[in-house]
Amino acid sequence: MSIWTRITEALSALTSGEGLAAVFDRLRTPPERSVAFTIAVIALGAKMAKADGLVTRDEVTAFREVFQIAESDAAEAAKVFNLARQDVAGFDEYARRISAMFADQPAILIDLMEGLFHIAMADGTYHPNEDAFLEEVSDIFGLEEADFANLKARFVPNSSPLPHSVLGISPNATRQEARKAWQALVRANHPDALVARGLPPEAIRMAEKRMIDINKAWETLSGKAA
Repeated sequence: MSIWTRITEALSALTSGEGLAAVFDRLRTPPERSVAFTIAVIALGAKMAKADGLVTRDEVTAFREVFQIAESDAAEAAKVFNLARQDVAGFDEYARRISAMFADQPAILIDLMEGLFHIAMADGTYHPNEDAFLEEVSDIFGLEEADFANLKARFVPNSSPLPHSVLGISPNATRQEARKAWQALVRANHPDALVARGLPPEAIRMAEKRMIDINKAWETLSGKAA
């Protein structure tokens, strides 16, 4: 049974009246937590895609970029997206459920926020309603303001992130401290580490842009310190 079939079954239970709490309770343990992660991105993304008033083809395509959906799974994935749009549960309810599920792994919540930012920027614009949506989800996830600001700077055009912010260090950090932070982030974002965090393989591509930003930040700081 593919992950998309399992996701469809879970969302079908939601749209048929089963409570969100009951469905998410069944998805608390690996490997089903990867299903919960994917449902969260799709459900929150589908609701966010309507925050600017319409769902564009680019935003739908962004789901396929995030999850690397094979042609053989395209029909199931489309069904998932449509089910998410039909679900009457509020986005805040989804956000709270997924926040509670991954309370012990805050890095996964940042992974999820990256997916949402990717979808928000799929049509080339960052609408104020999308910003408000993402900020509220970030608050529900309990992310620090600096984490949200860094994500926004990395994804929204004309917002170049400060290299020390990307590495999570003080502007006055030494070259050795910057290198140590860079190495830790590289290890934390290795594909094996992402799988261990419970991300489905389809979602790991989200880390590619993050690694580019991390390496660029280190190159900038190490060059200045050289």
